[in-house]
Amino acid sequence: MSKASLDNKKIATRMIHAGAEPDPSTGAIMTPIFQTSTYVQSAPGQHKGYEYARSQNPTRAALETALAVIENGKFGLAFSSGVAATDTVIKLLVPGDEVIAANDMYGGTYRLFTKVYEKFGIKFIYVDTTNPENVTKALTEKSKLIWIETPTNPLMNITDIEAIAAISKKAGTILCVDNTFASPYLQNPLDLGADIVMHSSTKYLGGHSDVIQGALIMNDEGLKDQLYFIQKSCGAVPGPFDCFLVLRGIKTLHVRMKAHCENGIVIANYLRNHPKVEKVFWCGFEDHHNHEIAKKQMRGFGGMLSFTLKDSSIEAATKVLSSTKLFSLAESLGGVESLINHPASMTHASIPREERIKNGLSDGLIRLSIGIEDAEDLVEDLKQAIG
Repeated sequence: MSKASLDNKKIATRMIHAGAEPDPSTGAIMTPIFQTSTYVQSAPGQHKGYEYARSQNPTRAALETALAVIENGKFGLAFSSGVAATDTVIKLLVPGDEVIAANDMYGGTYRLFTKVYEKFGIKFIYVDTTNPENVTKALTEKSKLIWIETPTNPLMNITDIEAIAAISKKAGTILCVDNTFASPYLQNPLDLGADIVMHSSTKYLGGHSDVIQGALIMNDEGLKDQLYFIQKSCGAVPGPFDCFLVLRGIKTLHVRMKAHCENGIVIANYLRNHPKVEKVFWCGFEDHHNHEIAKKQMRGFGGMLSFTLKDSSIEAATKVLSSTKLFSLAESLGGVESLINHPASMTHASIPREERIKNGLSDGLIRLSIGIEDAEDLVEDLKQAIG
């Protein structure tokens, strides 16, 4: 169905039909994998909308349409990874520009900011964005971009997107929201005033731990044109088969996210009541710092959470991390299978320890990506691992 015809449809219908048009040559209901590097032209400059596969590909075009539909945006761009998508946003800036960024974020984003772009003269200012006043205080005449995650990775902090968007618009900056943890099923930052939404499509959009990809979605055509120019010029584009896999994943996103959320509730409450668990970081608890904001801007609380043990030693955490049988010890998140992760040595190892500790990320923190297995089996696995 065309993008316009899906505008008033419910979320499940949008997920299934976004970007999907029967192939005109065969009637194939699934978007074909256009495995080609170039396209024949009838005369110089005369073609069917496609010239070279780095610039355009029909499978990718279908995915980019789908990305726009599910995020309630006008334009979508697909990239070879979430980091490549983030990299493209930062390339909008010039030396001397400043970025206000959340102090709790994915380690790969922090690494890109500090190890790659700081040496090109871009300044990154890290603040606790859960308090909008911190963002206001950090603004200067050089501020050009505000970068937030909500919920954050891995401490599940919640930032009020609408409040930050109001600050950003008043200051004339771009607001980019990393929506990976929530997915478009649970949260749509463009509706709340964000300028750009970023996804690591590797996670919930793909949903099966078999593809690396990223995405940007926006409403402003001028901003889209700038980002597309960078995408085309720098070449961090996904292949057509990867686009096919994410398109397929989007079709079941609503079903999977319901199951992730249902299991998340069970696991979060089990851990909170466990005598050996010190704290559970999950925005679904009513006493979570910004629970009311989460309720306002999200349609559920997802399948991501972190926790610490009362025995805060790295040895105690390692025992749990090495003892699970259904939760696999691995990087990444958002797949149908449950994963367990140690941020301090894995996903967030690139952040200096003193910075991690200052922001509340302890050496003993354990992160869970809760899959869609039977919740009772997952509880039993954690029970035997924690002891």
